[in-house]
Amino acid sequence: MTAILTLDGLSKSWFGVPAVSDLSFAVREGSVLGLIGQNGAGKSTLMNMIGGVVAPTAGAMRWRGQPYQPTSAADATRAGIAFIHQELNLFTNLSIAENLFIDAFPRRFGLIQRGAIAHRTAQILARLALQADPGTAVGRLSPGERQLVEIAKAIHNDASLIIFDEPTTSLTPRETERLFETIALLRAEGRTVIYISHILSDVKRLCDDIVVLRDGVKVDEGAAADFDVPHMIRSMIGRDLAGLYPPRSAAPTSEVVLEAHGLTQPGVLQDVSLTVARGEIVGLFGLMGAGRSELARALFGLDPVASGEIRLAGAALPPGPRGRISAGMAFVTENRREEGLMMDAAIADNLALVALESFGRTPARLVDTAAIRDQTEAAKRDLGIKAGDISVQPVKALSGGNQQKVVIGKWQMEAPKLFLLDEPTRGVDVGAKFEIYALADRLAAQGGGILFISSELDELMGMADRIVVMNRGEVMGEALRADFDRTRILSLAFREVAA
Repeated sequence: MTAILTLDGLSKSWFGVPAVSDLSFAVREGSVLGLIGQNGAGKSTLMNMIGGVVAPTAGAMRWRGQPYQPTSAADATRAGIAFIHQELNLFTNLSIAENLFIDAFPRRFGLIQRGAIAHRTAQILARLALQADPGTAVGRLSPGERQLVEIAKAIHNDASLIIFDEPTTSLTPRETERLFETIALLRAEGRTVIYISHILSDVKRLCDDIVVLRDGVKVDEGAAADFDVPHMIRSMIGRDLAGLYPPRSAAPTSEVVLEAHGLTQPGVLQDVSLTVARGEIVGLFGLMGAGRSELARALFGLDPVASGEIRLAGAALPPGPRGRISAGMAFVTENRREEGLMMDAAIADNLALVALESFGRTPARLVDTAAIRDQTEAAKRDLGIKAGDISVQPVKALSGGNQQKVVIGKWQMEAPKLFLLDEPTRGVDVGAKFEIYALADRLAAQGGGILFISSELDELMGMADRIVVMNRGEVMGEALRADFDRTRILSLAFREVAA
């Protein structure tokens, strides 16, 4: 196969600090290339250079053998390059057809030809086996269907190279399989795909070739047939990972931290009861729509319950999130960008956010900036946050794994009794996952109780002392670590066996 895109010594530095250094490799036309690396390895910077968002500091690119120097995203689109981002770039208030033609509506006598738009859109949707009316508002579609609309846009724009960035993050297993079938279809049509993902088994399954980045440098490449998952991990982190999960350093105590009895909210939760002890990691598992996040929001006081009782360390909880925080409860939400962090604020400001009131000096309650500086710097070292000057560097400049450490760290500064961790490793690489697992173990060893919510059963079986299974707002049963059985847990999640 000939190369559709060639990189030659491509580099990018920010304020003298290299983000990508001397990258050289080729993407074979009609192939699927897997691009992997830890958060912060330089994948996003590389994609932004290919997409014309940022200009290289040095090096060159060639597109179909010709010099390629994009200065805007429009240049990349005109060349035939499309991006399917993790956060989809769609107008949810517009129809599928309007999203496809948003850049150039066909007109006749000054009027938009809506019939032609609908006809062309229907043709593309049929190719992708997406059974939806072109006039359907995108906001009414599922995440998997929205992703297919993004792919339809790429086909409409006649993209030759389609780049997928963490495409399965918000998809159900069925939607993920549908995406894989679509990528196979794109490849069969002769289109080229760059596939970026932290799910290494998917990379191995889908890709023809693999390129590994570490600290902005290409450290490995070759045919996917020559890679297995341990090989990929070793290349990504520069060492063997002894195990995917750290050994538990302490056992749970008999002292109960969280007691929830009969929590009910019609259509959301039905008579939910569970406990979490000091030093215990309780996994909460269930399929999409099981009510796991809804339970966490109810426990934290974000959403109401019609009936039931919640006690923390034996005491009834004050209403609302502020009362739960003051009582010693922490909530790491699944959406760190919108709900967990102030993305434009400095790392130190984010770390100090929850504990800010305790930095107030009496009687005027002025903020003790020196104390904030000392404690946030200590938190940076303690959590292993890879950053520069945290007093000025915005948290949005961090990798996903380091952002998640900041989210957990802002709560840790108040030493909560209970941590609610909702999908704490979503969208982070295998090395950062291990660090977050180790942090969860340490929090439990220090006496905190942890309710660990995850859609990855392997993750819960590797970390939890006990797994509670939900289905459609009800607790179906639970299993102790010594009795973990994948088949039984999945059967409970599918409501196929009695609790």
